[in-house]
Amino acid sequence: MQQMERIASFCVDHTVLQRGMYLSRQDGDVLTWDIRMKRPNQGDYLSTGAAHTLEHLFATYARNSAYSAGVVYVGPMGCRTGFYLLTRGLTPAQALELTAASFRFMAGYDGPIPGASASECGNYRDMDLPAARAEAAAMLPVLEALTPDQLHY
Repeated sequence: MQQMERIASFCVDHTVLQRGMYLSRQDGDVLTWDIRMKRPNQGDYLSTGAAHTLEHLFATYARNSAYSAGVVYVGPMGCRTGFYLLTRGLTPAQALELTAASFRFMAGYDGPIPGASASECGNYRDMDLPAARAEAAAMLPVLEALTPDQLHY
């Protein structure tokens, strides 16, 4: 088997990682933000329904925000402890502002989940809006307490 290099996200010590928002990596002009909603390996994870709903709401909000041109990707972490936000051309302050605004939107959202139909989503039935709202509300104080200079591991 070919020897593979260890990827950057596996080099982060997950035994000490706290909830927050971190610059995970920079690839050219694309910044990958680690939005860590849960402490790793502590037994408390995002349910699939909550994570899936947050993904739809977060991506929709971010791509319709004033920062939409700078949003490359929004998606959940496989470990169900948070999300990745990839941006281009946004400052750390703007990425933090976008993320906090997205979580405020998700915490208060009460309506149909965007993209939650058989023709738009591969697993549209696996949604849980009440859980998503609760998870977003729980993360919001963490994001609102951060400053742009704190967005590092």
